[in-house]
Amino acid sequence: MWIRNIRFFSEKHIFVPGAVRTAGERIGEVISFFSPEEGEAFIPPAAPGEEILDGQGGLLIPGMTDLHFHGCMGADFCDASMEALDTIAAYEASIGVTALCPAVMTLPADALKEVLSCAAAWKKRQDNAKDGLMAELAGVNMEGPFISPLRCGAQDPAFILPRSSRRFFEFQEAAEGLVKLLAIAPEVPGEESVREFIQAVGGSAHVSLAHTDADYETAMRAFAEGACHAVHLFNAMPEVRHRDPGAAGAVLDAEGVTAELICDGVHVHPAVIRMAFSLLGPERIVLVSDSMRASGLGDGLYTLGGQKVRVEGKRAMLAKNGALAGSVTSLPDCVRYLVREAGIPLESALVSACESPAARLGIIRDCGTIAPGKYASLVLWDDSLALRAVILKGRRIV
Repeated sequence: MWIRNIRFFSEKHIFVPGAVRTAGERIGEVISFFSPEEGEAFIPPAAPGEEILDGQGGLLIPGMTDLHFHGCMGADFCDASMEALDTIAAYEASIGVTALCPAVMTLPADALKEVLSCAAAWKKRQDNAKDGLMAELAGVNMEGPFISPLRCGAQDPAFILPRSSRRFFEFQEAAEGLVKLLAIAPEVPGEESVREFIQAVGGSAHVSLAHTDADYETAMRAFAEGACHAVHLFNAMPEVRHRDPGAAGAVLDAEGVTAELICDGVHVHPAVIRMAFSLLGPERIVLVSDSMRASGLGDGLYTLGGQKVRVEGKRAMLAKNGALAGSVTSLPDCVRYLVREAGIPLESALVSACESPAARLGIIRDCGTIAPGKYASLVLWDDSLALRAVILKGRRIV
């Protein structure tokens, strides 16, 4: 397939006029020219029967990767069903999210193993089927159960477990290695020290901080000991204060740590979003939706992690106490919010939605940017950021 008459988002993080040619599941050629004075670059003719997609001057971007979300369209990852994963992966692909790393909630240990086993089975089926219609399952984000009851948010405190590498490897065995991110609250006592825990699991998954009441010093010590990521920065952690910056302040101060950011117009104020981008840069911010099963649907009562959730407009809240319970916003809409409401340049927003999550998950060789040899999972937007087309591994699905 030739995708012509476009401005593609280059690995230099600028939009470049040109064309992209797919070769099976991969990108075969990327042709660019930089100014009208240079004239149009030579584009080889299409082969007999080769599809040509006229981008009509639109924006071609890499398929996005959602590194932290729970569900959409009435389905939840923790439903532990193949049908739920089918629904999730088909919907996400249709909106331009082509790689997924869903998050587990804090559930009973046996229920978590069931969720993870289902994910492993679904992944095997997907790899074997190669139907080209669903987003790829790139990993699992374990948001629970090794968190703090003081900052549990929408997680059920009844099922929180002490930090334990032994327990983790039971979960990882059920997932057949799919767990890529593992959250802890470093201030909470566990079966071993934070250092021992990170040393034990570090070769199997990246350790992140989440749902934590840690102070600045404790969080910084965890980062020095090998933690490298933060789950939904600013949410479910102490506020940043000028004499007590807390875990969030440690994230902003620790070199190389990546941080998830939910940009749905509810979880983080636009001024704080701008501050985070200024301090961390788009390469260290991982844009996430944290969407729950109501995403793509309307207001009403739903569930998340076994708890009742009331959805009103853009806000999802636990019915029992009004605590935020994920979001109802898709990852592409988070990009749009960054640009339209928070004043973040589109180029920076795209790095955080495409490249940063792929790098953190270790799949950057295959996706996250537009370059020859990478998967031809691409999204075409017009100048208003409205969707025109989705190409999933070389096949147009929208």
